[in-house]
Amino acid sequence: MKKLLAVTLGILTAIGGFVDIGDLVANSEAGARFGMRLAWVVLVGVVGICVYAEMCGRVAAFSGRAVFDLVRERLGPRIALLNLAGSYLVTLLTLCAEIGGVALAVELASGIGYLWWVPLVALAVWWVLWRVRFETMERIFGLLGLALVVFVVTFLQLGPDWAATRAELTAGPPPGESWATYGFFAVALFAAAMTPYEVFFFSSGGVEEKWTRQDLVTERLNVFAGFPLGGLLSLAIMGSAALVYLPQGATVDSLGQTALPVALALGKVGLIVVILGFFAATFGAALETGLSAGYTVAQYFGWQWGKLVAPRQAARFHTVMIVSILIGVAGLLTKADPVQITEYSLVFSALALPLTYLPILIVANDRDYLGEHVNGRFANALGLIYLVLIIIAAVAAVPLMVITGVGQ
Repeated sequence: MKKLLAVTLGILTAIGGFVDIGDLVANSEAGARFGMRLAWVVLVGVVGICVYAEMCGRVAAFSGRAVFDLVRERLGPRIALLNLAGSYLVTLLTLCAEIGGVALAVELASGIGYLWWVPLVALAVWWVLWRVRFETMERIFGLLGLALVVFVVTFLQLGPDWAATRAELTAGPPPGESWATYGFFAVALFAAAMTPYEVFFFSSGGVEEKWTRQDLVTERLNVFAGFPLGGLLSLAIMGSAALVYLPQGATVDSLGQTALPVALALGKVGLIVVILGFFAATFGAALETGLSAGYTVAQYFGWQWGKLVAPRQAARFHTVMIVSILIGVAGLLTKADPVQITEYSLVFSALALPLTYLPILIVANDRDYLGEHVNGRFANALGLIYLVLIIIAAVAAVPLMVITGVGQ
């Protein structure tokens, strides 16, 4: 049982990263418009995040320090400041969207407009970050997020044509869709799988849990069980939407439409479960992004940080989180659509990916921190391959956004 619970950090990180509010709708929209033609992007993203998250976890286990903490020390304050600026702004944008996502989930359950819930959701996020222990937080929201397994059941219940699904995996865009929109969604889904805050949260979470070299098995269980699970849920969301919407030529642009395939396949019980999953996933992602905002700023400036530290001893760390939450609430109260906010955040996330993952690759090869446990040839080969993909995604993101009108 302890080994099972030890994987909850990976589950929380993966569900919060793969199936947050933007990914819930983006995967559903991709399925509705492209069927399973973009499933390969999710698979590529799962492997990529596993490669780099394993590096981050290993760094935390053997050095006792978070990756971002070492980036400034290893690469100097100027490069690290550029990394901080890009990562924090993307994380702040995502935090805004996640708070809105929780409010949208509550709106589905209550019928009351989501804007009324935004201040209460923000207060709840702050209270959990202030009062709830890290391990308790990750176990509650990581395990509740497993309610989204209902999408796997839905996909199977809807009866997919497996031969047609396999054929779609190697196909380009369907009739009516351009290669530009196909490319835009590919970049967005790839960026969603490798969002910067995931690795910062995972690495800092390892330090919060006091991982040592004896916890290397736990670290790898988190990586190779948690992240593939998040990828599986993403594929199930995409597949469910493909089966319901693609034959009708319909599109998806709201959380309610994402839930509709579950309601059609499993009725009211399925709808209740999926709304619980939406709430847990988006709330967990709000916690991740809130913590990641505090982690990155505090680690760059060398401040005391972490939930294991009394708030009075880490006042600046908690202040950054509170201010970030308030900025997120202010953005939502302008009536900006949380789904659209996340779509833009995925584009900017793609731009920030090289600044995030190149320093990780460098630190994971530093013998001063890891000794003989630096990357081997295979890990470095995969790391370099994904670094090339990351650069391609970063270069293509803005042109594709402009050409397609954000995927329209």
